[in-house]
Amino acid sequence: MRIVILGAPGWHTDELRRALTDRQHVVHVVPYERLVARLGARREGALSSEGAAVLEADAVLARLIPDGSLEQIIYRVDALHWIEDRGVTVMNSPRAIERSVDKFYTTALLQEAGLPTPETVVCENTADAMAAVEAMGDVVIKPIFGSMGHGIVRVSDPDVAFRVLRSLEQVRPVFYVQRVLDHGGCDVRVFVVGGRVLGAIERRAPDGDWRTNVSRGGMARPFPLPIAWEQFALRAVAAVGADYAGVDLLPVRDGGVFVLEVNGIPGWRGLQTATGLDVATVIVEHLEERVRRGQPVVQPSV
Repeated sequence: MRIVILGAPGWHTDELRRALTDRQHVVHVVPYERLVARLGARREGALSSEGAAVLEADAVLARLIPDGSLEQIIYRVDALHWIEDRGVTVMNSPRAIERSVDKFYTTALLQEAGLPTPETVVCENTADAMAAVEAMGDVVIKPIFGSMGHGIVRVSDPDVAFRVLRSLEQVRPVFYVQRVLDHGGCDVRVFVVGGRVLGAIERRAPDGDWRTNVSRGGMARPFPLPIAWEQFALRAVAAVGADYAGVDLLPVRDGGVFVLEVNGIPGWRGLQTATGLDVATVIVEHLEERVRRGQPVVQPSV
């Protein structure tokens, strides 16, 4: 098959290219920033990037969408929609990316699916955000777009919270305010592909930090996932409609567990290092099955 990877060079792209090449596929890695759409009355429509005819591919693997203006982001996601509408398999689908890249939308979908989520307030007004901080006490304030722990601030002092919110106010943000849960500096990342759990790791925050992201120095080890937690992860991925995703579970000291996030453009370096799993090959095998059957995203029975 001819596969286009839309994204940027890096470890994950290299892993996907290696897995695709090992299985005798032709691979083109091209950037979103060079997408060119050609439209007109006498054309069927064409979309290319650096000479690669994207609409002629058998499948497109959509990796990290780079930062840009609102117009640039919308154009890139709309291009993914157009590719999919033309009958090319896109993984993950643009709909799944839209649902999972936005923390507000993800959290709302998780709640509607009946999954346990931390108490959260999302708003645009500073006064409403301050009211949430004062009601919850210890909170994290997050950007609704973002990953790897970037831009997250934890505050418990109302005066500090006010200064943080007023500072953020200058860029006209949406405030995502979430109650801090006592998780002992650990969380669990579950990796799901094609409606099944591939593996899970426990991540522990480095000394002096409360964020567990492996990219920020968190330590990872294999984690035997309880059946109930496995079902939570499968339901979470089904809620956003992703072919593959990373689900963050937050176990708390009283024995409960919360579904924190679903990452629809997930990294897996920490999982692969801790478990030895060949994640990219499993993703490629699922992509092959999607193309062969010409079917939509696999929705697990849970």
